[in-house]
Amino acid sequence: MTMHKTDVLLIGGGIMSKTLAMLVTQLDSSRHITVVEQAATLATESTHAWNNAGTGHAGYCELNYTLQQSNGEIAIERALGINARFEESLQFWSGLVRKGALSKPSAFINPVPHMSWVEGKESVSYLKQRRQALVTHPLFEEMEYADDPATLKEWLPLMMAERDMGQPMAATRVAHGTDINFGELTRSMGEHLSHEESVDYWLSTEVLGLKKVGNRWHVTTKHALAGKRTIEARFVFVGAGGCALSLMQKSGVDEVRGYGGFPVSGIWLASENIKAAATHNAKVYGLPPVGAPPMSVPHLDTRVIDGRPALLFGPFAGFTTRFLKSSSLFDLVNSIRSHNLKPMMEVAKEHWALTRYLIKEAISSGDQRLEQLRTFMPSVKPGEWHLRPAGQRVQIIKLDEKGRGKLQFGTEVIKTADRSLAALLGASPGASVSVSAMMDVIEDCLPDLLQGEARQRLEELIPSYGHSLDDDLDLVHSVRRYTLETLDLDERKPTEVPEQGEFLKTGS
Repeated sequence: MTMHKTDVLLIGGGIMSKTLAMLVTQLDSSRHITVVEQAATLATESTHAWNNAGTGHAGYCELNYTLQQSNGEIAIERALGINARFEESLQFWSGLVRKGALSKPSAFINPVPHMSWVEGKESVSYLKQRRQALVTHPLFEEMEYADDPATLKEWLPLMMAERDMGQPMAATRVAHGTDINFGELTRSMGEHLSHEESVDYWLSTEVLGLKKVGNRWHVTTKHALAGKRTIEARFVFVGAGGCALSLMQKSGVDEVRGYGGFPVSGIWLASENIKAAATHNAKVYGLPPVGAPPMSVPHLDTRVIDGRPALLFGPFAGFTTRFLKSSSLFDLVNSIRSHNLKPMMEVAKEHWALTRYLIKEAISSGDQRLEQLRTFMPSVKPGEWHLRPAGQRVQIIKLDEKGRGKLQFGTEVIKTADRSLAALLGASPGASVSVSAMMDVIEDCLPDLLQGEARQRLEELIPSYGHSLDDDLDLVHSVRRYTLETLDLDERKPTEVPEQGEFLKTGS
């Protein structure tokens, strides 16, 4: 069996691994990097454009990031944190564009306003209070609020058409929201990295096992033609989406003990009417149904994929036992270990209502899903909408401070005590905060990359690095001007109707 030596081994061909690879090469181009991906191409799972919402998650529109507490106050800390982290991503992508390491911005990012919309007296009161709490911070100072019919019709012409305007309703709006094709962004970074002598790609390659030998990792792989090969690496990052948990379990590290997975599937309703998409021109998030998981917060989005707009509604979550879209039905069962059985059983008992909800959603008919869409868009034309599979997500099950199992929505990076291996588990906001997540990995596991001239190069790529955006108005204004101009987001209007027709064929 052949042995291949590398400094940094990245398992997975999605946005996280490509971001870490790009950061490492920008800071020290002499580090040898090997990328292993089981598919034949990059960005085929969660990072693929149609397998995620494409929202540049910044806390502007996502109401599940700002929950109302029992005392009536709105908790905004999570929204502030996510926004600051997304700003780091925008700066990094801007820096790569300036250096010519990324293709033209319109290929992967487009301006689409971010909005929240609610109906009912209590919900309107909540939204108004939420905006009041957020707008006092520099990061959210540009958030607008409206509850009058005239402004709502102006902001949301497609949603207000044929609607009874007698019901109390309100919306907030941030004009500089974004729609991101994370698949195209990943492939663009991958294309640039493929020309680096220090970067190797092993595609169509499965990871069979991970074993620590001395102070290095030996990772066994299998390729259909090349057969079994072993990679010897000083540092390993597992960014393999739904497979990350299984790979960490193969490594046998103590840090993964007690962790389990709660897989959730997803389905979109997609429209090919690009005139409607151009008219809507917004990502509009509402409040989730009772019992729904955070990833099922309904939203009606204008998407821009391959330079052309479409509409997407959902996601409709469902229960699954797969960890990837085309993996084994036994993934969930095979992930059970003696150390995670108890927390998984405790979560199953505590969240049985959620499981029933997901099963109910999974077997819902097309007509039932269209009825949910009508709450957003009363003028819906059923013939223009079709179901489209979304990506698989594996939410985290872990032990809480009392030693009981808890279901955790969100992302988490776990690292070994010796900092020789790290992995990203969980889901949204994931890709949007990929830069800060991977900077966390570098700070903890590869801190020597941040010394001397490398630190200066990093500050050129991310001007706000090491500073707080939450309370520095001048810095917020400075980085916003920089990213909006560099990524061509300030005046560009991407959702114009192409001359060749009204409909965009999105496939099935």
